Amino acid sequence: MSTAVTSAAKVPEPIATFTATFIIRRFDPEVDEEPRWQDFDVEMRATDRILDALHKIKWEQDGSLTFRRSCAHGVCGSDAMRINGKNRLACKTLIKDLDISKPIYVEAIKGLPLEKDLIVDMEPFFDSFRSVNPFLMVAGPTKDGKERVQSPVERARFDDTTKCILCAACTSSCPVFWTDGQYFGPAAIVNAHRFIFDSRDEGAKVRLDILNDKEGVWRCRTTFNCTDACPRGIQVTQAIAEVKMAILRGKP
Repeated sequence: MSTAVTSAAKVPEPIATFTATFIIRRFDPEVDEEPRWQDFDVEMRATDRILDALHKIKWEQDGSLTFRRSCAHGVCGSDAMRINGKNRLACKTLIKDLDISKPIYVEAIKGLPLEKDLIVDMEPFFDSFRSVNPFLMVAGPTKDGKERVQSPVERARFDDTTKCILCAACTSSCPVFWTDGQYFGPAAIVNAHRFIFDSRDEGAKVRLDILNDKEGVWRCRTTFNCTDACPRGIQVTQAIAEVKMAILRGKP
């Protein structure tokens, strides 16, 4: 006769929760003349993200809260917003990285027209992006009709600026962009850089002429706000400086 041996399964400890206070800048154009602040207490875990908190508020407390989100993995750039005064992606900002002993302030990014709550009109941003011709410019097909080859070294030259996800975190952190509605902004210059230094591209002079405008790269004051705000770690200020040097000395 066999004897069954049993052992008590170890019960995992419950994940600790706590209450965090969120103060969100609200604005409904159909009701409000000016934005207003509204606070919410939300039960959270340390590993939750700001996006999780916004979802809980919308699903459990106030269904009218409005914000953009898509992939929720830091790739689409939809949920850029100001969190405790800094531009961040809500889906990449962990609660544990913030001081939860104080309220967490959330508001829309600055410098773009506010539409509702945490949503801004992105068209001025994309107008600047489109104006720098953010696509490969070539005179025609290659002589042999094959692809345009590129060495690893040539590809590495502009690798950093290929990481842009057009979230507008850099542009809307720029004090020049806040005060000057005509400035191209860091994101547009970053995307111009990506093609200016692409060995396959033939439109560098066109883009450099565009960015040599009075509202182009020379409006940059090198405050590094854009670099600090980029959720992808792009060296935005360096890219702008390289475009300036290309204007002065020509594309290397």
